[in-house]
Amino acid sequence: MRSFNVPTREEVSENNQAIFDKLQAALGFVPNLYATYAYSENALGNYLTLANSKTSLSAKEKEVVNLAVSQVNECNYCLAAHTAIGKMNGFNDAQILELRSGSASFDTKLAALANLAKDITENRGAASDAALEQFFNAGYTKENLVDTIVLVGDKTISNYLHKTTDVAVDFPAAQPLTLETV
Repeated sequence: MRSFNVPTREEVSENNQAIFDKLQAALGFVPNLYATYAYSENALGNYLTLANSKTSLSAKEKEVVNLAVSQVNECNYCLAAHTAIGKMNGFNDAQILELRSGSASFDTKLAALANLAKDITENRGAASDAALEQFFNAGYTKENLVDTIVLVGDKTISNYLHKTTDVAVDFPAAQPLTLETV
C-alpha cells in the first residue's frame, strides 16, 4: 500500500492553512484525518461544513451513529476519535462498546438509533423494516431518519478516507469489540 503522510500546515493551500489555524485554536491540534482531507483544496472545508451542519439529532445521538457506523466499517481512527468524543458526551466505556455493537441496553431510544445506523451501514442503505419500525416506535421522526442517513454518509466518508490512507491515529486507541466486551 502506498504510504500517506499527514500534510503539515506549510504543505497545504492557504485556504486549508486558515482551516488548520481554526482547528488548532478550537481543538488544540489538527487531527491527522482532518489534515489528510487537506490534500484536496476543497474537501476539508466541505467535510467540516457537512460534519458541523444543523441536524435534528443531539450531540449524543450523533455519537451513537458515529460509533455504530465506524464499527461496521472497521475504522480504527474514527473508533478512537468517537470513543473520546462519546466520553465527552457522557457515555462510559461499557456504553460505548454497546453502541458500537448497535445496541444500548441502558436506553431504548438510543438502542433503536444504534441499531438503525448499524443496519443502514451493513445493508448499504437498504434499512430493514424491523430496524425502521424499532426506530419509529422509539419516537423518532422522518426528519430524524433523513438526518441519520446523512450522518451515516458523513461518517462513512471519514471511515473510507482513513481505510484508504491509513494515516496515524492521534487519539487513544479504542478497545477492541469482542463478544466478551459487549
